[in-house]
Amino acid sequence: MTAKIAYADVEPGTELPAQVFPVNRETLVRYAGASGDFNPIHWNERFAREVGLPGVIAHGMFTMAQAIRVVTDWVGDPGAVAEYGVRFTKPVVVPDGPADAPTAEIEVTGKVAAKLDDEARTVRVDLVARSGGQKVLGMSRAVVRLA
Repeated sequence: MTAKIAYADVEPGTELPAQVFPVNRETLVRYAGASGDFNPIHWNERFAREVGLPGVIAHGMFTMAQAIRVVTDWVGDPGAVAEYGVRFTKPVVVPDGPADAPTAEIEVTGKVAAKLDDEARTVRVDLVARSGGQKVLGMSRAVVRLA
């Protein structure tokens, strides 16, 4: 695959389509199975509260993965992401509820912050991820190779 977005067609300030990713406890259990991260803070309310958390929280890497989907969906090729990093600022708290309904959401917006290299056709995309009205990722940035 190659990127479906052309370098010539973007400028700093170009906004990516925002997305909202629903999360519930079943999502976390499935992610735990896929990632091998079975830490009880991601499924056991009592344990999470005993260690000082507000409740069960989503895996940091899960939150990070949801955020980069805004970039990969926009560019059309996950392989176009050359670099990606975040700082975890707040946890995504996932209350208990019905397995077939979201109990939390991760809202992600993105914007082209800079054109980095005309020859390599790379841009920096800055992302903002929020849950429950709070920013959950800081310094969330990706370097992306465009067509």
